[in-house]
Amino acid sequence: MASYVLKRIGASVLTAFIATILVFLVVRLVPGDVVAQMMGQAGGEAAERSVRAFFGLDQPVYVQYFTWIGNVLQGDLGTSWARGMPVSDMVGSAFMVTLEIGLVTLMVATVIGVPLGVISGIYEGKAIDTVIQAFNLLGLAAPVFWVGLMLLVGVSSLIGWSPPLRFVPPSRSLADNFAILVMPVASLALLQAAAYSQFVRQNVVSALHQEYVRTAVAKGVPVRLIFFKHILRNVMIPIVTFMGLILIQVLGGVVIIESLFALPGLGRLLLSAIETRDYPVVQGALLVVVVAAMVVNLLVDLTYRMIDPRLRVQ
Repeated sequence: MASYVLKRIGASVLTAFIATILVFLVVRLVPGDVVAQMMGQAGGEAAERSVRAFFGLDQPVYVQYFTWIGNVLQGDLGTSWARGMPVSDMVGSAFMVTLEIGLVTLMVATVIGVPLGVISGIYEGKAIDTVIQAFNLLGLAAPVFWVGLMLLVGVSSLIGWSPPLRFVPPSRSLADNFAILVMPVASLALLQAAAYSQFVRQNVVSALHQEYVRTAVAKGVPVRLIFFKHILRNVMIPIVTFMGLILIQVLGGVVIIESLFALPGLGRLLLSAIETRDYPVVQGALLVVVVAAMVVNLLVDLTYRMIDPRLRVQ
């Protein structure tokens, strides 16, 4: 187990190194840069060269990369060109907002989606299965921005309430934090719960058709015992995999929801930084997303081995 963890950490470090190169290069493929935006039609070539030298953009790309990665290894993500603030502070505070959204969404989607998927799989072909399948189809087809907009407009019209526009962290006020996150999380969780439900249903149906399950049913083993001893154990690994995928998807794709509900999360910060060509912020935000995805994948792999003893000997 220890050797496997070391191998996975080594592979993650190599992946992170490759990711830093891709992040650095992708940012510079975006048309235009901060100097062009700052200068506009004003100034001349001498002024533009002076500004590029100030930001270090006059150096070769590989020199810029090694300067940046050297600072990153020391815990310094640089300074925002647009705001003049430390990137680590900006990205750190934004990431905590996005992480909270992701974790709460994952929890709500799991609580809703797993029971629906289990019920739908056990009662395959019955009326309840048809209803749940209809919910799954609607959830998989509806765009997240449409769901969020319908919730925002519908709730505002029916009860005259809308979420506050200023984010309040849970450490300051749980009630205010809940009021701010209830609609964004609902928008994301309903769609993820549908995907969860469909995924779990397929695994439950597959498990029910296994020969050992049919044998247990034929022997008169109680359904509850069959479910917890045979079915649930076999669907846990796919469920853990899907949990990791959902969390990564939410962490990397909440730009629309954060913009719709004015949440100061990582996605909104990244979008704003791209618009202003704020390279240090874009690089820092993308790097945090990549590292978070790798950490989630590593935790998922380790959880595999805790659930399934057969994997521990590999």
